[in-house]
Amino acid sequence: MNPIWQYLVVKRAENKLKSKKKNREFSKRQLVSEVRSTEVEFSHLIKEIFFIVIGVCSAGFGLNGFLLPNEFIDGGATGVSLLLQVTLNSSLGVLLIIVNIPFIILGAKTISRKFAVKSIFAIIALALVVHYVPYPTITSDKLLIAFFGGFFLGLGIGMTMRGGGVIDGTEVLAIYLSRKWNITVGDSLLIINIIIFSTGAYLLSLEIALYAILTYLVAAKTVDYIVDGVEEYMGITIISEKNEEIRIMLTEQLNRACTIYVGKSGYQKYGEEKNSKEIVYTVITRLELARLSTEIDKIDKKAFIIMSVVKDIKGGMIKKKPLKD
Repeated sequence: MNPIWQYLVVKRAENKLKSKKKNREFSKRQLVSEVRSTEVEFSHLIKEIFFIVIGVCSAGFGLNGFLLPNEFIDGGATGVSLLLQVTLNSSLGVLLIIVNIPFIILGAKTISRKFAVKSIFAIIALALVVHYVPYPTITSDKLLIAFFGGFFLGLGIGMTMRGGGVIDGTEVLAIYLSRKWNITVGDSLLIINIIIFSTGAYLLSLEIALYAILTYLVAAKTVDYIVDGVEEYMGITIISEKNEEIRIMLTEQLNRACTIYVGKSGYQKYGEEKNSKEIVYTVITRLELARLSTEIDKIDKKAFIIMSVVKDIKGGMIKKKPLKD
């Protein structure tokens, strides 16, 4: 391990232990365990920042290289910002921050503070990229603008979501509305974007609104390809020797309900007794997957994890106990 990196990790672990212990004393075993957790936390954070940076650069290219020079709009908070930029002739970077602020506050309350911090970082970075980075104008063909502008914008949104944040806050609003009104997130996004495109048709032109719908559809499909859709839940099955620690982490630290069921190992020689194992099962949203993966790695890097897509759920505690820090 790099000496500087090792020093930072150990110092961070010591500070975390001191904040937990009233007498400020801790054993070497506790320090080793905390150092291991801090290493996992830092490595996951670097990976998530990398995804966000790639996402911001891609979205900036889609906006500056295709949509902005040709006065195109998109759906979501980005579409609202583009619409305001075209009609008010204001700075898009400033508008992106202003429009997304309410959604980030909502995200901090409904998802987690870490999610909100990453999203703020991503949105401010996108605002700076749009304002200062001189991307070349790629084409003036309207069909190519709608298709590739939507593609790079969707790629940016998807990669940022892989990093645990968003650059378009309407996904957060859609999740909130789905929980409050008992409708799917997809339906919520559809309602929001119908309002945006109708406004675009009224203020600009019907042709621009139609191209905007095409841009949005391409962006949405690209996001689906990158992260399989924000509206999908993930069913997580965890098989680990440290299943009790993982159960405690889920219920006490992440405020998530889980189910424990008993299974038996199938890989045994003839005549040998099959070993029983407790298996942990929980359901989370895509936006929460990055943090869950980090926390599991802190406990057991060798844990066998099965992730499956759950289109929608009803009842239980999944919508009553949001992931909090």
